[in-house]
Amino acid sequence: MSVDGEVDTGKKSLSMPLERFFLRKTNTKLESLQKHNSSPNYGSGYSGETETLTTFSWDDQNVRRVFIRKVYSILLLQLLVTVSIVAIFTFCKPVQGYVQANPAWYWASYAVFFITYLILACCSGPRRYFPWNLILLSIFTLSMAYLTGMISSYYNTTSVLLCLGITALVCLSVTIFSFQTKYDFTSCQGVLFVMLMVLLFSGIILAFTLPFHYVPWLQAIYAVLGAIVFTMFLAFDTQLLMGNRRYAMSPEEYIFGALNIYLDIIYIFSFLLQIFGSSRD
Repeated sequence: MSVDGEVDTGKKSLSMPLERFFLRKTNTKLESLQKHNSSPNYGSGYSGETETLTTFSWDDQNVRRVFIRKVYSILLLQLLVTVSIVAIFTFCKPVQGYVQANPAWYWASYAVFFITYLILACCSGPRRYFPWNLILLSIFTLSMAYLTGMISSYYNTTSVLLCLGITALVCLSVTIFSFQTKYDFTSCQGVLFVMLMVLLFSGIILAFTLPFHYVPWLQAIYAVLGAIVFTMFLAFDTQLLMGNRRYAMSPEEYIFGALNIYLDIIYIFSFLLQIFGSSRD
């Protein structure tokens, strides 16, 4: 298979996994939320499949600080692992050749990623029960890191470094802005849902048109839209951690908070690769 053919395959594989759990991502987020204005405490609970709310109060600054520290400590470890694997797949030629010659590992990693994501996103028990929550998150992170590293191996090294730098600047800027601004992104679920639907159906159309090269610029539009949508999701997920917005995340959901922000960052990087990336010679 030619290099150009491999690059097209890699890009297509990048876009297609997104659609399979967009709706699940949106629905499971809303299950972990509580309206902040309704009650300052998480005192009551729900039976059945609905998650039980905790008894912590967001008025307690120590609880909020510890929760945010946990989320960003876990997120930092996830990103360090991912960047390390991307660097190995990008700079080490034998590893790069091996992963490209064995796509079965990609699909196996995707299956592990998808299963662990569903468990962590849909089941409150495993993601709250130590140490299974950390074990599942570690497996999830390793599988996602492999997927990201393999996709990066199809791109020029300069492009990967450029997109890593842009992603870092974008995420840092959005995080600082989300903590400082008075604008409440958590009240914009309707707008995010509409944009997510546009991205979903654009991806479906892209899946059918990309192999035939009917609309060459459609993938660029799709990548730009995806980068914008997940940048907005990054602001949304960041403000859920703060607790002083319309919606707040339970302090027990530090695994879920880290998982959401990690996915936002990975998708921003992936879409930026499609926008600015150039294939290897």
